[in-house]
Formats: sequence, structure tokens, C-alpha cells
Amino acid sequence: MPKVATLLFLLMICQACATVKTVNPSGNHVDIAYYDKKSYCDSIPRIYSGLSHNLCLMYGEPSKQVIGNSFSGVPYLLIDSVLSAATDTLILPYTIYTQTKKGSIKVN
Repeated sequence: MPKVATLLFLLMICQACATVKTVNPSGNHVDIAYYDKKSYCDSIPRIYSGLSHNLCLMYGEPSKQVIGNSFSGVPYLLIDSVLSAATDTLILPYTIYTQTKKGSIKVN
């Protein structure tokens, strides 16, 4: 039973993972905005796209709000970046292929 609970927990985390949002976006386009503040990024590469997505979240319009929530003092964006980097590494052969065939992903 603990293995099933762990697997379900990991699946829930991956739903919010930036890699899931960027691995095969519809129309070769992804919106990157945080609290209605747009990113300055024009495009992101498909290779390590989840990590690039999170970096673009930080490279956006200035905001007086704190960037996101945290878990035990660690920002969710940092946690997601680590998980996205790991997931991006696992799917690296696929993203290299799609980068050569389709090019970068358009942003906003």
C-alpha cells in the first residue's frame, strides 16, 4: 500500500510539472504567466523545456507579490524546477528529435 500511495503522490506532482505542460503543446505555443504577469521570453527550446518554462516564469514583469507558495520554506517553483530537470533528462531523446523537427516552442 505505501508504494501505491507514493506512486499516486508522484503522479499528482507531475500534473503540475512544467515538463508536462511543455513536452507537446498544442499549436506549438505555451502561455507563461504568473499572477497575470507575462514573461519576457519569446520562445523556449524543447530540450529541457520544463526547466526553461520555470526560468521564464522568473523572467517576467515585476510584481510586488512573493513568487508562489512554499513547502517548508522551499518555494514550489524550485521544487518543480528540480522535478522538471529530472523529467526533462528522462525524455531527452524525444525532445532532441522534436527540437530538430519542429523547432522551439513559442511563448505568449
